[in-house]
Amino acid sequence: MPELPEVETVRRGLIPVMEGQVIAGAQVNRDGLRWPFPQGMAARLTGQRVLGLRRRSKYILADLASGETLLVHLGMSGRMLISGGLVGVFHHDHPAPAKHDHVVLDMAGGARITFNDARRFGAMDMMPTAGGDAHPLLAGLGPEPLGNSFDEDYLVARLKGRNTPIKSALLDQRVVAGLGNIYVCEVLFRAGLRPTRQAGQIAAVRVRGLVPIIRQVLTEAIEAGGSSLRDYRQADGELGYFQHSFHVYGREGQPCVTPGCGGRVARVVQAGRSSFYCPVCQR
Repeated sequence: MPELPEVETVRRGLIPVMEGQVIAGAQVNRDGLRWPFPQGMAARLTGQRVLGLRRRSKYILADLASGETLLVHLGMSGRMLISGGLVGVFHHDHPAPAKHDHVVLDMAGGARITFNDARRFGAMDMMPTAGGDAHPLLAGLGPEPLGNSFDEDYLVARLKGRNTPIKSALLDQRVVAGLGNIYVCEVLFRAGLRPTRQAGQIAAVRVRGLVPIIRQVLTEAIEAGGSSLRDYRQADGELGYFQHSFHVYGREGQPCVTPGCGGRVARVVQAGRSSFYCPVCQR
């Protein structure tokens, strides 16, 4: 599933062709994806100007002039593809309709945004912009890891006394929003913490050190264009390439990248997810 950097990359790719533009026409090709689409979604989108594109955790939020917001979740394989408009220095012509093109937005400026989702685990919903944070998918989320409310004191307080592995604690969206399996593995490697360590037993000074590392890893991934694992693509169809910078994720059995370490990356399954770590560097 795309994590925060991938979703932020898609949002930034959509801004030039959506923000400030009018949705000239909306085509909805099925009743829903993971959940049913809201009633009359095509009519509620058509003719609306997109005032701004935001991101909350792993959700893209398009604020409309009508006072409603379109919420988009990419799910496992969802893609927001741009055609008929300039993306960077390239022009992408409209492709022929594809089997899994579930929602199509034709912008007044000539661009087309297609939500394609082969596995249909994605989602779209509409909600009032005012008070949108109360939406069931957003209400319980913790602070954004790149925001001001996520700081050292906050994380120390949230992890204090927790009898869960640090990996699980950082994946808890109520603690911090948007972190996923890939980037938590990378964060814990840089922090020298084994993913199985109990969160409440980690010294406060080491917990405090996690905050700048989390921000650094996410920022690097966003700057690199996000990851392109499995079905993920950037909004313009180009592959991301942060996966080439992974230190531990997906590298089971390979030598640790730390000079002089001598260890090899190991894998352990936690709550059904693979955790990758160096048993020498991470304690």
